[in-house]
Amino acid sequence: MSLIIGISGGSGSGKTSFIRDLKMAFPAESLCVISQDDYYRPREEQFVDNQGIHNFDLPESIDQEAFLRDIQLLQSGQTVTRLEYTFNNKLHKPSHITFTPAPILIIEGLFIYHNPEVKKILDLKIMVHASDSHKIIRRIKRDQKERNYPIDDVLYRYQHHVMPSYQKYIEPYLEEVDLIINNQKTYDPGIAVLKGYLSNHLQNLK
Repeated sequence: MSLIIGISGGSGSGKTSFIRDLKMAFPAESLCVISQDDYYRPREEQFVDNQGIHNFDLPESIDQEAFLRDIQLLQSGQTVTRLEYTFNNKLHKPSHITFTPAPILIIEGLFIYHNPEVKKILDLKIMVHASDSHKIIRRIKRDQKERNYPIDDVLYRYQHHVMPSYQKYIEPYLEEVDLIINNQKTYDPGIAVLKGYLSNHLQNLK
């Protein structure tokens, strides 16, 4: 049975970089990461606000049923393949992603704690946390570079979609998680603690 760890945090908190560095510290076969980012519903199914802008920062933006189904398949030892979601970036050609069962399963996403079915199977709940100023700077850099969004669009989405969603669906769970990773400038102390915990877990499996 896999050790199941949830990692969440507001958009721009640095959780993607945190998980990338965590993965690099362990053999590929030891750790599997499944992200809600690969389970967004098609653009035509997304909620449109009163300005005609699609809002991807809502729990219903995610195909929660498919996400939970694939987690359960991984728990049962089955491999899962899914087409990458490209966030409407026409410059990025989607590829197939394969999730392979591993002793440590990391479930990542904005809304994993808001989904009670996902939340109840987590052995450890982690939140990557940063100030609003740090998050918006990171969001601007990411959305312009990776998703080709204009700056005005990024700022509008942050004010009207990202922040209200964070306050309603993510921030309330700060009081419920087992570990908060502060990432104002660096998450090095936090990731060192988690690496030690996971290394010990893997050692005990031998």
